[in-house]
Amino acid sequence: MSASSEQKMQWPRLICDKRFGLEDLHLPKPKDAVRTDFRRDYDRLVFSSPFRRLQNKTQVFPLPGSIFVHNRLTHSMEVACVGKSMADEVAGALRRKYAGEGFTEVFDHIGDIVAAACLAHDLGNPPFGHSGEKAISTYFSEGAGKSLRPMLSEEEWTDLIHFEGNANAFRVLTHQFKGRRKGGFAMTYSTLASIVKYPFESSLATKNKFGFFTSERDDFVKVATELGLIRRETASGHLSYARHPLVYIVEAADDICYEVMDIEDAHKLKILSTREVIDAFLAYFPDERRASMEQVMDMVDDPNEKVAYLRSCVVGVLVKRCAEAFIEHEESILRGEMEGCLLDHIPEREREGYRNCSRISWDKIYCSGDVVDIELAGNHIITDLLTRLTEAVLHPELHYSRLLLAKFPEQYDVRSATLFGRIQAVLDHLSAMTDVYALDLYRKLNGTQLRIEN
Repeated sequence: MSASSEQKMQWPRLICDKRFGLEDLHLPKPKDAVRTDFRRDYDRLVFSSPFRRLQNKTQVFPLPGSIFVHNRLTHSMEVACVGKSMADEVAGALRRKYAGEGFTEVFDHIGDIVAAACLAHDLGNPPFGHSGEKAISTYFSEGAGKSLRPMLSEEEWTDLIHFEGNANAFRVLTHQFKGRRKGGFAMTYSTLASIVKYPFESSLATKNKFGFFTSERDDFVKVATELGLIRRETASGHLSYARHPLVYIVEAADDICYEVMDIEDAHKLKILSTREVIDAFLAYFPDERRASMEQVMDMVDDPNEKVAYLRSCVVGVLVKRCAEAFIEHEESILRGEMEGCLLDHIPEREREGYRNCSRISWDKIYCSGDVVDIELAGNHIITDLLTRLTEAVLHPELHYSRLLLAKFPEQYDVRSATLFGRIQAVLDHLSAMTDVYALDLYRKLNGTQLRIEN
């Protein structure tokens, strides 16, 4: 999937405040407006219901009891902070590089665009973390959903067996649900493009990753065309684009927070010892810096404070190195030729420190008992709910189906004219659920949680 080396994306076109779904309204902008449209994107997300629901969705570890660990909401907020810091560093360097070009004001908006995209990047994730995504895709590829294959197009089927939270986030933000306004959240084109980490359709999915469902294919093409994203030629003829450059910053911020905060959470839960975490975090720094960091840690006795201090240092150095990598590889990014992510292009010491943390996570965190328990329970709950809800939209005439369909929020089109549309209504409802709601509904439908008052 290569693009012509003569093609190059242009910053003045990539930074676009046109709002999706409102293109024909030509609404006047207030003359005394303080907030930019990109800042409005950020604020709109903060006050939205899908964003608030992230507080009850698993990140990695079970939702907190006596020890508070990250959930999807706190993770997204931290990603937004890290992403904005990285974007601001990149913007400063780009202003200097393009001084005198006449379009440097567009770089003033990069921080707000990235921050908004970071807030939105997990909006499409179902309950129970990444195991929720896997439960949905395997329901169709391995479970009862396999029987639907003959009734769906090839494109629709590949969407289902590769169900992906990133593609679902684009749908959440752009789809006109019943009773809602055209354009979904009516976000700016640049913010929408900046959340799509895998800008190709599900037929080209790698490790279940792709960027948009068949139902939103034309919407993404509209955004990509307006922004001048490079369209790639593929041997199969399937749709694929180069990433919007700001995706690299959003991705790096997400990866940094995911890896570093998981280590910190594992320490709080006593999955990792204080010494293990200190050694892992100090590995990011040269000897002289380590000595001064050890002195700072000697000033406090609380091991959690020691780890928190080191975590902030690690995040700071990774932000700086990723910003430098972006500037160093900006030309290849604009030509759509960048290989890998920003973290693949940082200096060896920091890169090896990150890889070591990844190894620790896989060896000691993601296989820990609590995490596996959530995956097992989440898989069972989602599979059961998906089976029941899908049967209801397939056979709405049945008494049980009518009762179950009455519990669907009105915005989901359970009576769509197409089978794929009805299945998407099920997935829209299921993926919007919090862990707590999904568990509660599962218990009620299975008769294990029923309250009858005299």
